[in-house]
Amino acid sequence: MLLSILKKPDIVITTALIPGKKAPLLVTEAMVSSMKNGSVILDMAVEQGGNVVGSELHKTVIKNGVTIIGESNIPSLLPMNASDLYAKNIQALLQLLTTKDGFKWEMEEDITKGSLIVHKGTAVHPSVAKTVSA
Repeated sequence: MLLSILKKPDIVITTALIPGKKAPLLVTEAMVSSMKNGSVILDMAVEQGGNVVGSELHKTVIKNGVTIIGESNIPSLLPMNASDLYAKNIQALLQLLTTKDGFKWEMEEDITKGSLIVHKGTAVHPSVAKTVSA
């Protein structure tokens, strides 16, 4: 059944583990071969042997045009990306809320309206305004 299913997606993530045992093999060589050229498989069970034939611990390999990523600790690879993304979001927010002369409060603009709690002494955020008026 998986052979027919794996022909369709561009990305497959496997995570199946059995505590204290070798990871079950879920994706065979035939399944990898049936996937579209350029597809990606992330084998998150690689540290316990892997769910994918051909996955290698801490390596990215290409088999029949399919990229197989065998990293055992994906979260440890992401802190820099998460920090970069957060910094860019803060930068974009500040660019929206400011001019070279200071803050600009466009009260009808959704992001501005949603980011303010109090403006000129009045509660403007809906959840706070509701609580204050109750």
